[in-house]
Amino acid sequence: MNRSSITAIASVAYKEFLHIYRDRRVLLLLLILPPVFTLIFGHAFESGERKNVPALLINADDAERTQRFVDRLLANETFAWRQEAPGTGSETDLLGRGARGALVIPAGWSQSLTNGEPIPLQMYLDGSDTSTGEQLQGALQKTLGDFQLSERTELIDRLPDEVIKFGKQLPLEVRNEFVSAMEAWEVEEQVLYNPEERFIDYVLPGVIGIILQLITVTLMACTLARERESGTLYQLMVTALRRGEIVVGKMLPYLAISVFLIIVIMLLAGWHFNVKFHQPGALALICLLFLLCSLGLGLLISAVSRTQTQAIQFSVFFLLPVFVLSGAFAPLEQLPGAIRWISELFPLTHFCRAFRLVNLYHAPMSFYAPSLIALCIGTVVTFVGAAFLLRRIEE
Repeated sequence: MNRSSITAIASVAYKEFLHIYRDRRVLLLLLILPPVFTLIFGHAFESGERKNVPALLINADDAERTQRFVDRLLANETFAWRQEAPGTGSETDLLGRGARGALVIPAGWSQSLTNGEPIPLQMYLDGSDTSTGEQLQGALQKTLGDFQLSERTELIDRLPDEVIKFGKQLPLEVRNEFVSAMEAWEVEEQVLYNPEERFIDYVLPGVIGIILQLITVTLMACTLARERESGTLYQLMVTALRRGEIVVGKMLPYLAISVFLIIVIMLLAGWHFNVKFHQPGALALICLLFLLCSLGLGLLISAVSRTQTQAIQFSVFFLLPVFVLSGAFAPLEQLPGAIRWISELFPLTHFCRAFRLVNLYHAPMSFYAPSLIALCIGTVVTFVGAAFLLRRIEE
């Protein structure tokens, strides 16, 4: 690239900077919305575990053992229990009673635990949100299991001396088997890669990518369309500027602004959400390739759009499936295999995958190199396509 090309690119970039600076609404959009969206999305996805879910607790058994179980339930932060007397309303009317679940402790439940025929508890769950329903059911099962273990221990402590003496007469193998059956069987687990199990650490790449793509693709898509509507695009075409110089010059201001926004977002995430970033060099490379690919995509949309309205519509049509199919907020493995391959067409998919491999797994480059290659290919294809379409416009 010679000096004249650099001067030409700088002139186009300066012209685009002036457009952004003079449009104060766009400038406000670029500087204010990304940090605000980071805080909103970050708090929305800060924890993947539901807490204080409104639920009804209807206790028809006044026994002392039942009250001990109720105390354990009230100490569980998953639920925000609202205790009501039996017969005050239908337990199945969760919508009308403003609850996501209802637990009914039937009369005689405590007594049934000692006569060999325990009465099951009745739990009604709101199945409209399947993930919340499963989480509530798991929390209740854990509380009930802990309560059963404590009651079993208390039962053993209350055994009469005759039973203890008889137990000592049993063979050692039988006694050991009995003790093993009475003890809680546990699994020692060790969480790797995200030991604190913070959902924000997993979802942050998706938050960064969504915010940047909303801005880069949408605003970049309007650049050439705006020039075409005002008639200045054809004036650029008849100058000595080459198509590649126009493309690069249009892209540079938004690239500089996007790099600045990434720094702001990551600083905000580190300060406010205590997110730690590892291998900054690798993360910088991933972010740069993602930005170039997103800007190239926006420029390609701009080249095929005749008006800014069309450019925005095309951008929306592209961004809508990205939210669901990119793996930004949920693992791609949850998608059906028949459509999972579609997610590989989105730059955000490769950005999230590479970012997590670096920041959570501390993986070497060999693991995320395919994602980098995919972003490079996307960048080349979109920029070459935009330059080709500009040539077609000129003809």
